[in-house]
Amino acid sequence: MLADLGLIGTIGEDDEVPVEPESDSGDEEEEGPIVLGRRQKALGKNRSADFNPDFVFTEKEGTYDGSWALADVMSQLKKKRAATTLDEKIEKVRKKRKTEDKEAKSGKLEKEKEAKEGSEPKEQEDLQENDEEGSEDEASETDYSSADENILTKADTLKVKDRKKKKKKGQEAGGFFEDASQYDENLSFQDMNLSRPLLKVAITAMGFKQPTPIQKACIPVGLLGKDICACAATGTGKTAAFALPVLERLIYKPRQAPVTRVLVLVPTRELGIQVHSVTRQLAQFCNITTCLAVGGLDVKSQEAALRAAPDILIATPGRLIDHLHNCPSFHLSSIEVLILDEADRMLDEYFEEQMKEIIRMCSHHRQTMLFSATMTDEVKDLASVSLKNPVRIFVNSNTDVAPFLRQEFIRIRPNREGDREAIVAALLTRTFTDHVMLFTQTKKQAHRMHILLGLMGLQVGELHGNLSQTQRLEALRRFKDEQIDILVATDVAARGLDIEGVKTVINFTMPNTIKHYVHRVGRTARAGRAGRSVSLVGEDERKMLKEIVKAAKAPVKARILPQDVILKFRDKIEKMEKDVYAVLQLEAEEKEMQQSEAQINTAKRLLEKGKEAVVQEPERSWFQTKEERKKEKIAKALQEFDLALRGKKKRKKFMKDAKKKGEMTAEERSQFEILKAQMFAERLAKRNRRAKRARAMPEEEPVRGPAKKQKQGKKSVFDEELTNTSKKALKQYRAGPSFEERKQLGLPHQRRGGNFKSKSRYKRRK
Repeated sequence: MLADLGLIGTIGEDDEVPVEPESDSGDEEEEGPIVLGRRQKALGKNRSADFNPDFVFTEKEGTYDGSWALADVMSQLKKKRAATTLDEKIEKVRKKRKTEDKEAKSGKLEKEKEAKEGSEPKEQEDLQENDEEGSEDEASETDYSSADENILTKADTLKVKDRKKKKKKGQEAGGFFEDASQYDENLSFQDMNLSRPLLKVAITAMGFKQPTPIQKACIPVGLLGKDICACAATGTGKTAAFALPVLERLIYKPRQAPVTRVLVLVPTRELGIQVHSVTRQLAQFCNITTCLAVGGLDVKSQEAALRAAPDILIATPGRLIDHLHNCPSFHLSSIEVLILDEADRMLDEYFEEQMKEIIRMCSHHRQTMLFSATMTDEVKDLASVSLKNPVRIFVNSNTDVAPFLRQEFIRIRPNREGDREAIVAALLTRTFTDHVMLFTQTKKQAHRMHILLGLMGLQVGELHGNLSQTQRLEALRRFKDEQIDILVATDVAARGLDIEGVKTVINFTMPNTIKHYVHRVGRTARAGRAGRSVSLVGEDERKMLKEIVKAAKAPVKARILPQDVILKFRDKIEKMEKDVYAVLQLEAEEKEMQQSEAQINTAKRLLEKGKEAVVQEPERSWFQTKEERKKEKIAKALQEFDLALRGKKKRKKFMKDAKKKGEMTAEERSQFEILKAQMFAERLAKRNRRAKRARAMPEEEPVRGPAKKQKQGKKSVFDEELTNTSKKALKQYRAGPSFEERKQLGLPHQRRGGNFKSKSRYKRRK
């Protein structure tokens, strides 16, 4: 009966029980993974269907996964997506090109067959063999002919660049209240008096073994509540250096009502997401809440999170000001700690007014921390205004790159500027095939490189300001997950982003300044790992190269590509120009379709709800009116009027000439990239030449050795008289000058007690 119902009865005392063979651990090891796998499969068949064999017991508070933060961010984004991605368009054009090539080849072969119909059978056999070879070439995409392979397998030449000896300079001095750049080398996380939850995260969950130099210097000072101005090379753990002391202080704060106590300001959205992820990771065993408020994400969900008053807020300046003026329940009066990450970028000309507004709205009784890999005069100005008795912690100088970075440079000859695209394509196809970041100066060039490299069959993504937030985060995610091998980016990705596993950074052109270069190459060789940077240097950029070579601590190498390889890739790119144009056309058509769809949807909504219902929401206010913003832009333009005007004229002339010719050549495109960098450098030089503002803190001066005791020279009569305070000197002073002194000075002179008459009259009377 039990069997009919599908049930199993209990085992009775008299029933025989099947004995399972005993297995030692040694036997299991001898069986190996194949036998164990079979046994697990056999057990899986007998298990109930309700039980999931892949189930693993985990706890949310266990090891933290950084993808949580990214999942939260992605859920805020609108789920609208382009009809087709750029990679799909590239693949479509590639397939079309292949079919066209195939048809052209087959037509050519047919003509050859018709021409050789009366030929000998031996010749026909040879023709068949050629046909077979042709079909094999079509089947393999990346196969080259033997001659091409010989050229492409030629090795690059590496030469060590000579370095001039650097003159030793004195260390920068204390324009600050205190200098804490010297730290205890033997300091560990246990010695820092951190709480157990933080130690558990730092040592167990995140796998920190020893604190980095910036962490050893900053964490003890941060715990004391002092203001900090810190500078350390990119990739040395600055985020943990400011997050750990902040979390330690928050753990012991009283919790009567929820209040936002910490504000972290970052320049870019991607950096904000990364800092939010690291902070959540460090706070996973603490009862501390965090919130992310950056542009491109859903405003309403951010407002709801801000109403709950999270302990830590990570934000970009623009979006924060938007919330401050349009979310009535949110304010900054309770902020106890203000942190500026990448402070020099925060005080760029675009952020200056926004930063002033935020600092004005913050509480005056606060701790302020400024962190950056490079320091500028603007940061010193901010430090002088907003920091109280700041502690200066400079672990590295402004131009120091990561210690294990291998720097290489490729020289571009004056008449070979058009070879840049071919050189980059050769490097990415032959030498550096994965985990590569390629930096360009303009968004247009980044987009073009994505298309070109995609048409060559490489897995590529792009990251710049012309993309939507979804596309930017998707590109980052795919690069981190190794779905794409190359990420083409502008300087928007050069700040603070910690992308694990980046092996190589390639600079299409040299950046605007050395500080920009330091940030770009800092995407690799992070946290003590090794990495490589390869930069293409033209004649106009050699001055910057000399400065980099001077500042380098390790030997710098020059890479020379074989000329045959460059010519091969240049020809290949020239043949692809039609395909690049076809991809751009597909994009333009899709964009027009999306715009027309958006207009139709807006019209439908207006018809359904009525115009009044649609325009019910009040417009979001800003801290400046339109007129004030316009005046600010005009004022900045007037400050740099001559250079800005000259730069604009240069650029307009360049673009006009290019339009007259038609499509820009490769050389003109690279010249335009360099021109843009030069315009920025000119504006920067003009700003530096301008008279500097008076500072609350004195300028930093090099430390001088102990002053030598100078021999006191003989005092002049005048000095002696001024400093002599004896009774005799005072009597003389009151009585007036003596006869001899009057005589010397040419004053009317006579012995004391007589009338002051001239000597000649006195003689005559006598």
